[in-house]
Amino acid sequence: PNIKSQKDRVAQSKKEAAHNKAIKSNLKTVVKKQTLPSTAMPEQGRRHQAAVSALDAAKNKGAIHKNTAARKISRMAKRNNKAAAAE
Repeated sequence: PNIKSQKDRVAQSKKEAAHNKAIKSNLKTVVKKQTLPSTAMPEQGRRHQAAVSALDAAKNKGAIHKNTAARKISRMAKRNNKAAAAE
């Protein structure tokens, strides 16, 4: 780009993309840990809380859409409740 404002926007969008990528990467890790089977229910509860917290943080920072966060939290809660009922 030859226009100064566009050069600034390109730099800013790269910075934002890197920031969002880091947030999403961490989010995937936390959610993946939550989905792993755990023998202890209290441990599973802590993992679930951490995952919900991470999803809310990502939503508030604008890295993911609010409906995406709500959907993922709902599905995790469903799985968590199903596992709790099975024990």
